[in-house]
Amino acid sequence: MFQDNPLLAQLKQQIVENIPKKEGTIKATERGFGFLELDDKKNSSIFIPPPMMKKVIHGDKVSALIRTDKDKESAEPESLIEAALTRFVGRVKLIKGRLNVVPDHPQINNLLRANCKKGLDPETLKEGDWVVARLTQHALTNDKGFLCRIEEKIASDGDKIVPWWVTLAKHELPNQEPQIERDWQLLNADEAREDLTALPFITIDGESTKDMDDALHTVANEDGSFTLTVAIADPTAYVAPDDEVDALAKERSFTIYLPGRNIPMLPRELSDELCSLVEGEKRPSLCCRMTITADGTILDDATFFSAWICSQGRLSYDNVSDYLEQKEGAWQPNEVIAAQIAALKDCAMARANWRQQHAVTFPDRPDYRFELDDDSAVVAIHIEHRRIANRMVEESMISANICAGRMLAKHFGAGVFNTHAGFAPEKMDEIMSVMAEAEAPFEREQLTTVEGFSALRRWMNEQPTTYWDNRLRKLQSYSEIGHEPLPHYAMGLPLYATWTSPIRKYGDMINHRMLKGAISGQAPVQMAQEGVGESLMLHRRAHKMAERDCSDWLYIELLTPDLGTDKTYRAEVFDISRGGMRVRLLENGAAAFIPAPLILANKERLECNGDKGTICIDGVVEFKLGDEIEVSLAELKPATRSIIMKPTKLFEDLPAQTEGAADTKATVIDSETTNTEAKSAE
Repeated sequence: MFQDNPLLAQLKQQIVENIPKKEGTIKATERGFGFLELDDKKNSSIFIPPPMMKKVIHGDKVSALIRTDKDKESAEPESLIEAALTRFVGRVKLIKGRLNVVPDHPQINNLLRANCKKGLDPETLKEGDWVVARLTQHALTNDKGFLCRIEEKIASDGDKIVPWWVTLAKHELPNQEPQIERDWQLLNADEAREDLTALPFITIDGESTKDMDDALHTVANEDGSFTLTVAIADPTAYVAPDDEVDALAKERSFTIYLPGRNIPMLPRELSDELCSLVEGEKRPSLCCRMTITADGTILDDATFFSAWICSQGRLSYDNVSDYLEQKEGAWQPNEVIAAQIAALKDCAMARANWRQQHAVTFPDRPDYRFELDDDSAVVAIHIEHRRIANRMVEESMISANICAGRMLAKHFGAGVFNTHAGFAPEKMDEIMSVMAEAEAPFEREQLTTVEGFSALRRWMNEQPTTYWDNRLRKLQSYSEIGHEPLPHYAMGLPLYATWTSPIRKYGDMINHRMLKGAISGQAPVQMAQEGVGESLMLHRRAHKMAERDCSDWLYIELLTPDLGTDKTYRAEVFDISRGGMRVRLLENGAAAFIPAPLILANKERLECNGDKGTICIDGVVEFKLGDEIEVSLAELKPATRSIIMKPTKLFEDLPAQTEGAADTKATVIDSETTNTEAKSAE
């Protein structure tokens, strides 16, 4: 009789209006309750009881009623500001024959009712299938609860290709190369090209590389200087800016590299064949010829030109390194190639020495390569150290990109530039505080210049520990891509524009077209426009996340046989947060999380300080950024691709105090950041 009473409804509305409201973001926990993380500078949060969590999803931005009972606040989500889920990847869950989808997310375990888009037969979907879905109805906006629409089936449960296909779908990346068949012809067959086919150019790549995009020719001059000619594959000789192939390359922006697989930006007929600088084959190229003095200085006399070249040596990093290191039984080049290797080595070492004195070099870190069998199962992981041949090619490419930056800035004042702004001005007080702690001999004004920033990085490289370097890296700006010629502080260079990988990077194709314009003295057929950097950066970020996500999947498979054994690993601490620390296993490159409770259960004695990058027990620093520690496996979570480790160093524990629901927050929430917030530190 009271159900439709307008007076009662009005009274209820008045009561609700008088209850305070706050906006924030939903944080879910595995125990069913959650927290409203407030949009304030205090990083405060309010407890949400389990019944209220059924109306929201982790990551939702909401407005909530704040109720108080016996001095304890709780939040009741009332209205949706922004949904965390729109398009997402998930797995099919059948309940009494009805379709549901569970999102593939480490902190979302909501079971969402589902239907299929028109044309997709629900009968083809089985338990555990991987699908792409879109949230169409939210429980805060509709009393009938959540509803999503399945738009695409990715793979069946148990398919061997699941890690790759799911990862690519999650990041909205293509899973195959561009499918374009064409009788490829040079756009301008009469274009003037220097004939350098008689010069002994060499390529140095990985053993399995097919898309070889750079070849090198070096002359050691009598005065101690070097004439280095860098020849780069020329896909813009075949692809015009208004071509459908160019549109696809622009849409992809980069070749996708995943463990055991790559998905080219260009059709393989171009990337692996016609444009690849294959040994013994005449190829069109864009070249840069520069003079490098004996002390490694690049003179301002670099010239760019189009040419025909023919590689006379398809060399590999390992073979060249073995030869130069005089390893027993090493591969031996012929006399001509040996002379090229010797001259290139001396030239590259001169450049490396110059950068160590005037710019920035980075500590050598190994790459990790998965070995897969024919069924895509992990066989092993191999450590690939950066050896002398890698450095030779690297220094040559950096030199060529410096020259390109100069050329583009001089002729157009624009291009596709890699930039880095150093330290953000608003963080300078914090940075100078770290400088004082480290007793670093630098003034604030110095660090605002490329020269001063470079000097700081060189000083950091000389320190016996990487702790201060890790502290400062968290305060640096991120590398960016833009159309303006701005400095690259992290490399210690005034200008840097890549053009040496046009087979794999669309930005390099743009720079090729602009360099050709500079060569001809005419307007380029394509210019770098404002906003090009933002697009390229979004794609680059998606590619890096996809590579990481796919690797995480394979690391679970790799480490599963070690679970429950007494095997230990050496690991480096690379991030510390209030919930624990992130480490990288040195023998295989896997990133793992060590939750604070696995360091010491009694949280009253434990302090994890993310700002200082330290973990203290009873006020004594036990772990810090850059430390190498011994760890063992605690848990593997295949559903979230999470690796949980624990330190083998044991600490005497005392009985932990009783913890209430609100007190549980720091432990529960932070331990769940394994695949989300903590990973952002990488």
